[in-house]
Amino acid sequence: MTSRPLHAVLLPAGPAGGRLLEALASALDGTGPAILPLDPGLPRARLDALLKAFAPASIETAEGTTRLAPARPAAAPPGVRPEIAVVVATSGSTGQPKGTELSAAALLASARASLSRMGARPGERWLCCLPASHVAGIQVLVRSLVAGVAPVVSGRLTAATILAADCSYASLVPTQLRRLLDAGADLAGLRAILLGGAAIPAALLAAARAAGAAVITTYGMSETCGGCVYDGVPLDGVSAEAGPDGRIRIAGPVLFSGYRLRPEEFASARDGRWFITSDLGSVDAAGRLVVRGRADDMIITGGENVVAGEVAAVIGTCPGVREAAVVGRPDPEWGEIVTAFVVPADPAAPPALAAIRAYARGKLPAHAAPRALVLLARLPLLPSGKPDLERLRDSATQAGTEA
Repeated sequence: MTSRPLHAVLLPAGPAGGRLLEALASALDGTGPAILPLDPGLPRARLDALLKAFAPASIETAEGTTRLAPARPAAAPPGVRPEIAVVVATSGSTGQPKGTELSAAALLASARASLSRMGARPGERWLCCLPASHVAGIQVLVRSLVAGVAPVVSGRLTAATILAADCSYASLVPTQLRRLLDAGADLAGLRAILLGGAAIPAALLAAARAAGAAVITTYGMSETCGGCVYDGVPLDGVSAEAGPDGRIRIAGPVLFSGYRLRPEEFASARDGRWFITSDLGSVDAAGRLVVRGRADDMIITGGENVVAGEVAAVIGTCPGVREAAVVGRPDPEWGEIVTAFVVPADPAAPPALAAIRAYARGKLPAHAAPRALVLLARLPLLPSGKPDLERLRDSATQAGTEA
């Protein structure tokens, strides 16, 4: 079968998309190679590891394009199937990086369904303030191409950026939204803000909407071309449900086509037409998808299962808490203890562990209440905006208050 070369792109998007937008457009219409967008600011060791893992045939930087030597002198770098347009390097909050292969058809189906759901009108522009090396940033560019309007690309998001951009739509992660609200940004001028990429604290969502922001919560991942469930409701053509094991399953035209050079992992992630995610969830009485947290973040304490993301969501609504994340700390008696990392709303008057435990016990089973508390000035984040849970796990045995 004829293959298509894979071209790594280490370019900033530029004020109106620039060369990266051109490379994406040609990847989508088939006139150019498939692209592997990477962060231009990657440390050299990380970049080398990704290039080795995904084996692109060439790499483009601001200095020009360079052909890359294959792993074996006599071999050509393996291409991708002709329908693949973009490969997104992703590792989520845990695990090794994977190259998620996205077809042009899937990316375009996602963009069109998103624009339709929001009722986007001709000429309305998107503000791109997420890295194009992540699927959410790529999808802002794809939506702009579908809409036929150049995006406004901003490397640094501020209240002034929002005001000057004169855009109708933006895609943000919760940390960005929180900082904009803290800075007093006027978000009411945007027709919609897509908010996803990490757990969304209920207090943050309420504050944004009270400030006049038209926030749409999204759920999705690289394997679904980004957000495919808006405010709990799947986009047109997409199906989402909780499987027999409680894991969220997704089907529809937005699904990925494989993992770069890892066919066995792709096979294990599928069940017929369904993609089996690593997230636990349910469908409520109104038919909306409710995401509980990641299955691989499950904490087993005293023989009881605790969904870390569910506990973090509850603690995030506790008085005195600004942000929260939860991991398991190894413990000889309990196996693991539920450990809360909290950013206080007022650093001068942080919440005590006893208060957080009492609050959690009022909303969750007793075994889910945190037994340890670590106060932080801010949560460590991955480039995608998600809490860096691996880093928190590594530090979980250090300083903190324990019950």
